[in-house]
Amino acid sequence: MQKYIVLIADGCADLPIEALGGKTPLAAAEIPHLNALAAQGFVGRANTIPEGVAPGSDTAILSIFGYDPRCHYTGRSPLEAAGSGVKLCAGNLSFRLNLAGAQDVGGELTMRSHSGGNIEGEQALELMAALHADAIFVAELHKLGMAISVNPSFRHIAVMERSPGAMATTPPHEIVDRPIAPYLPSGAGEALRGIMLRSYEVLKDHPVNRARLSQGKLAANMVWPWGEGSAIELPSFESVHGKRAAAISAVPLVWGIANLSGVAVRKVPTATADIDTDYEGKADAALCALSEGFDCAIVHVEAPDECSHDGDLAGKLEALKRIDSRMVPRLVEGVRGMGASLRLLVLSDHYTLLSTRGHDGTPVPYLLYDSEQDTGRSQSFCEASAQKGPLIDPATRLMGMLFQAKKSSYFDADGRLTSLPSRDGPRLEALSKLAEAFEPGRDYRENEVGEILDTLHTFGDRFLLRRELVDRGLLKRTRSGDRYWRE
Repeated sequence: MQKYIVLIADGCADLPIEALGGKTPLAAAEIPHLNALAAQGFVGRANTIPEGVAPGSDTAILSIFGYDPRCHYTGRSPLEAAGSGVKLCAGNLSFRLNLAGAQDVGGELTMRSHSGGNIEGEQALELMAALHADAIFVAELHKLGMAISVNPSFRHIAVMERSPGAMATTPPHEIVDRPIAPYLPSGAGEALRGIMLRSYEVLKDHPVNRARLSQGKLAANMVWPWGEGSAIELPSFESVHGKRAAAISAVPLVWGIANLSGVAVRKVPTATADIDTDYEGKADAALCALSEGFDCAIVHVEAPDECSHDGDLAGKLEALKRIDSRMVPRLVEGVRGMGASLRLLVLSDHYTLLSTRGHDGTPVPYLLYDSEQDTGRSQSFCEASAQKGPLIDPATRLMGMLFQAKKSSYFDADGRLTSLPSRDGPRLEALSKLAEAFEPGRDYRENEVGEILDTLHTFGDRFLLRRELVDRGLLKRTRSGDRYWRE
């Protein structure tokens, strides 16, 4: 019996940090279980953000599920609407509506928190109720033809009956500690400014926020609409991949992608989108789904991303440690206890940089582990190790790689070339697949080419493969051979 798990550690990839001695959080974190799996498995990079697409969990997780965002993406909010039970009709325009935190700094409103200090539960509901009790705010909603679907968190959904035209909005997590004025909605979106500015007037001195500030917490005092989009449809996950899947997450975005693609949603009541989430509960929900007959469990953990947006290095390291210690062994041992084999894919959906508190579209590290194989590579799970491995571009191919959807007699289960075909057609096809590991437009030194090729084949002849790639024009090089690149 074969089972599959995809573990998405949201935003865990990052750049080297001086405070960590030049290491990334992933390289510095205490993650012995993930590193042990990497030593037995396969580490590489995946381009989850196609060229011209804004980096975010919406576009990246679509890619991971196997859907090209360039074909299926209309905006973030329709995905979250589908996860929140909000049905969109033709012509509707939906928005993600954050209950954010702003602060008056020298007469200028500045974004302090995209999540209103991660407000949730009754406090979030009370603040949204205060807005709906304010006659001026409600009048602004009516002018827009807008209704708000309220949730017990900072994440809400707003829907306009019809689009007013082209507009530009900004994700609030991209502008933390910046003045908000340059980032207010523009174009037809200027009409949204009324509800935003009125919400601040209503909420800035609300008792909930006065209490939060007195406790050293951030206020939640402004609604911020963004991620606008129209209704979308996705082909079913089972029809695309031939596998039945269940998704475990605490955020409506993942629920929505799952609902739209026919993936079952398993909610964990004690799970949150922060570092205090129920890691064991999520792992157990995944194992339960697998034991009930699902082929694949897709487990999403938001904590590393939220810590990054908050500029919390210690929190990001702790989130990675908790994923490693409280989820990874539980998942691996749980599948083993079923008497099943496991193929496990672990990855970040995108980079979330502590330095900017924002997202980045750099190809992300991934780890592929198979309980039936030991590659003996002795590598770790981090960005530097991934850089030496193959580049999967686009990342929509990841699920096929996990499920071994495309088998070849020349490649093993981990995608390594076991022999070079003698016939020209298959030989070119095999070499073309190897060439995909090299990022177009990037320069490589000769030893880097060799190191990458070493991870892609089993017969120990990097020189033959390098020569073949150059002879067939799949790699270019200077006359001196000191520089290689892929066009």
